[in-house]
Amino acid sequence: MGTFSCPIEVIAADGSRSETVDALVDTGSTYTCLPVTLLRELGIAPYRRIRSELADGSVVEDELGIVHVRVEGIYTPTLAIFASEGAPALLGAYTLEGALLVVDPVRQRLAPTHALRMGRAK
Repeated sequence: MGTFSCPIEVIAADGSRSETVDALVDTGSTYTCLPVTLLRELGIAPYRRIRSELADGSVVEDELGIVHVRVEGIYTPTLAIFASEGAPALLGAYTLEGALLVVDPVRQRLAPTHALRMGRAK
């Protein structure tokens, strides 16, 4: 098993252009993390600050923004942390769920899935 990376196309706020980054698939990360300079260059602005617990147990404060991405050919709006320079780009659980993708750790790839819901009225 192990870790693997996946390209993420990050789309500008006005839809005029995009940039692709290679992100580590990290189901332990709630949100996708993208470089702050990339997000700002694409005109994406944070809308709130959140607290995040890092793997070492320390807690940091992060800016969070609404981002439109394409992963495995699937376009989805999602939330992303404005990661500091030098921090790795991460593809988090929230984005994976929104794109209806699951991790296949044996084949080290993403696979499509379907949505889940409680039921429907009779």
